[in-house]
Formats: sequence, C-alpha cells, structure tokens
Amino acid sequence: MRIWVDADGCPRAIQEILFRAAERERIETTFVANRDVRLPRSPYLRSLRVAHGFDVADGRILDLVAPRDLVITADIPLAAEIVERGALALDPRGELYSADNVRERLALRDAMAELRSAGVETGGPAALSMADRATFANRLDSLLARRRRETP
Repeated sequence: MRIWVDADGCPRAIQEILFRAAERERIETTFVANRDVRLPRSPYLRSLRVAHGFDVADGRILDLVAPRDLVITADIPLAAEIVERGALALDPRGELYSADNVRERLALRDAMAELRSAGVETGGPAALSMADRATFANRLDSLLARRRRETP
C-alpha cells in the first residue's frame, strides 16, 4: 500500500497527520500538486509536482494508483475513479468513500453545481474543525492497522 495525497486542496493540518503516520508506519506517501509542497525530511515522504491545469494532479494520481493504495482527496469525481480501480479514497474530514456511497456523493455534488449555475447561493464547506481532524486521524489509523494485519 502507498498513500497518494491530492495535495492542491489538502489542508495543512491533515498533511501534518499524514507526515506523522508515514513515519510511524514506514509507508511511502506522495503529495501530488501543481505547486511545491513543503515536506519534512523523510525517506517515506515525497512531493510530485505536476503542471498547472484543470485536474492535472488528479490525472497523475490516477496514472500511478494501484489497487489497495490509499488516496486522500476531497475531490469526489477523483474518489469515484479511485474506488472503481480497487483503491481506497479518504476525504480530509475522515469519510471513507466506497462503491456504496461515492455515487450518491457525486450526484449531490452535481445537483449543487446545477443550483449554483442557476444563481442559487449554496455556500461552501465549513472550516475544518478539530473534530474533523480527529475523525480523519482515527479513520487513517484504522486503515493502517488493517494494512498491518493483512501484510505478512
């Protein structure tokens, strides 16, 4: 298992949780973004810079992800593709996307986009809370513990 991070929109607090988890679990974690991502020195952390452009980082993650890898992303269309490829997708708020819920989230996202294009003010997501951070950290720990049990 490798961890891929859609780092263009990943909050710094979540990145820091991932830094610690990569070290603790000794798991390769790659931050993919169209800008430089500041990382602590570690043999387990790397940054992959891609060209600017719509969904370029997403496309690169899709090129590199393998079944059973973990992708950290708030991008629901990317999460849907990841799940279809047999990998795991985890939202920075700790929601694990699955074949059962990702299509529902995608439909809701599309409906909200239609409302916005019609001029309806829908607001944005709430700021990342301490509870969100804890939920993410707990879900990540659970996934990594499962990995340890499954790895011979």
